[in-house]
Amino acid sequence: MTENGHDPHRKPTPRRDIYVAAACGAFVALMVGAAYAAVPFYNWFCRTTGFAGTPQISEVAPTSTLERKVTVRFDANIAPGLPWKFEPEQTSVDVKIGQVATIFYKVTNQAARETYGQASYNVTPPTVGGYFTKINCFCFTEQTMAPGETREMPVVFYVDPKIAGDNELDDLNTITLSYTFYAVKPPARPVAAAEPAQRAGKI
Repeated sequence: MTENGHDPHRKPTPRRDIYVAAACGAFVALMVGAAYAAVPFYNWFCRTTGFAGTPQISEVAPTSTLERKVTVRFDANIAPGLPWKFEPEQTSVDVKIGQVATIFYKVTNQAARETYGQASYNVTPPTVGGYFTKINCFCFTEQTMAPGETREMPVVFYVDPKIAGDNELDDLNTITLSYTFYAVKPPARPVAAAEPAQRAGKI
């Protein structure tokens, strides 16, 4: 027994155990929630800053074009589990900085069933992500492909003239735009309404 009347060998009461368990559970739930929230935040951060080679998004073309040119190469990949053939219709294009260009990728579903995919993307070198801007792209939409279907998918892009103010990219002459398609789950199908007679029979 201590001077203040507390017994150091006294076991915790069941109520105290409940409080401790509840606090630990709340902490774990908070950490899990933070982990899930970090994913969309990270995606937003990359799209906003160009971090990790993430291209920018715009709805309008730039107001100026420079004489300086760069070669943009196009790369296509398919993750395991998706029976598609995916390739760019041209391997590269030379564009002026600020010039809007349109290229096409071609994708074919090689399966005898309907399949679903969605693309991720990035550019290299990663430091150019803040200047490579897309006006139109297929990467934000889940794609549903019928058996044997072939589809052309456009990409409309430009290299932002602001890149001319980045001294670290003065020697840049080649950019690679890379896409990877991943398999995704089929979209949820609406359940057809039962016939009135069937519903009446189940009541």
